[in-house]
Amino acid sequence: MQKNEIHRLAAEKLGADMEGVCRLNGMPVFVPGMLPGEETDVRIVKAEKRYAFGRMETPPAVPSPERRDPGCSVYPRCGGCSCRHMSYEATLEGKRRQVQDCFAHIGGISMEVPPLLGMENPRAYRNKTSLPCGGTADAPVLGFYAPRSHAVIPAAGCPNAMPPAGEIAEAFLQWMRRFRLEPYREETHTGLIRHLVVRVNREGQCMVTVAANGRSLPHADDLAEALRPLNVVSLYWNENTERTNVILSGRFHIIYGRETLSDTLCGLRFELSPASFFQVNPVQTEKLYQTALDFADLQPHETVCDVYCGAGTITLAAASRCASAVGIEIVPAAVENARRNAECNGIRNAVFHTGPAEELLPRLVREGLRCGAVLVDPPRKGLEPAVIRAIAEAGPSRVVYVSCNPATLARDAALFLQAGYRTEKVQPVDMFCWTSGIETVCLLSKLHEAT
Repeated sequence: MQKNEIHRLAAEKLGADMEGVCRLNGMPVFVPGMLPGEETDVRIVKAEKRYAFGRMETPPAVPSPERRDPGCSVYPRCGGCSCRHMSYEATLEGKRRQVQDCFAHIGGISMEVPPLLGMENPRAYRNKTSLPCGGTADAPVLGFYAPRSHAVIPAAGCPNAMPPAGEIAEAFLQWMRRFRLEPYREETHTGLIRHLVVRVNREGQCMVTVAANGRSLPHADDLAEALRPLNVVSLYWNENTERTNVILSGRFHIIYGRETLSDTLCGLRFELSPASFFQVNPVQTEKLYQTALDFADLQPHETVCDVYCGAGTITLAAASRCASAVGIEIVPAAVENARRNAECNGIRNAVFHTGPAEELLPRLVREGLRCGAVLVDPPRKGLEPAVIRAIAEAGPSRVVYVSCNPATLARDAALFLQAGYRTEKVQPVDMFCWTSGIETVCLLSKLHEAT
């Protein structure tokens, strides 16, 4: 198999990125945009020893009954979504199969994974939108980076974004054009406007942050005047003069309005600064957290430990169900937010510790921490073996693992089995509709003896 060869291929299933998986002489060929059952001419764009990537050269001879109009003029060029070309039900089934396959092939655990908890209306669900700026001073654009590129595809009106994010983006572009403000160019580290970040709460109030490559933001008062009518209650500029692809630096300057934006989740109120982490899909986050808490089955006399607790959202939701809650998080600003959120909600039985989980949790266990249940919500790389060992030493009867990566979840489930914890059940949740992202809640129960 060589690059640029064209072959007639049929897709057998969906892959981890929701692409079609074909086979050529036994080798898998991953083809974005193809659906199971479809056959088309495929050009090989990259060939490795064990697999290849292809591109559809012609429309499918017979389109899958699951194929749909994407409903977005820039799909798939913008790279934000990966499966708008199929029915929403097909995306849910593809993700369910991926979780089941990961447990079987990576974890060696055979189990029937239930259907995903999906959204009733999978549109306008993102409460935070970060739009890089491109183009020129005369014709600036806001959008998303094309896949494997830093080219900005214009997409100011993303259908996944909560309104009025699109209107704010358009008003911002008008302001840039009016004053001929230069978009940032990463390759030369020149230009001013890097990103526009819009956060929207459930009441439709907005916090806007402008990331700028400069020591000041010119014409800020004019921007404020343009954004106030769009329910922007907080406007910041972020001074980011570093040669980096990090969107926001630690230097925030308020232009007008409130220092924080209030939002609600699981019946609790949270104060969000521009740097605060908050789940982007509040409707599905509540389903995710409710599932995790149901799996945890917390009792009034127990202590729960929430590892990788972030700003304490699930820690505080758990605190009302047990005697005490302990949160562990490596990011100091997130711990500060967690403590402030506990105070804001009158929660006094939650305590938060700052430090890496693989170091802090073993120390707390040595100091006597014992938990009825442990909640973990790690990054995509999963858990360090030291964390798994420390959890086992803490002796909880239940471990609830919230994962954004079914592959590392399955791997860690096998490690937990060696440490004496069996996978009881899982429940995937569709947090990031129209993308390949999957959140999965897994319940691990303590065995009498390690295997």
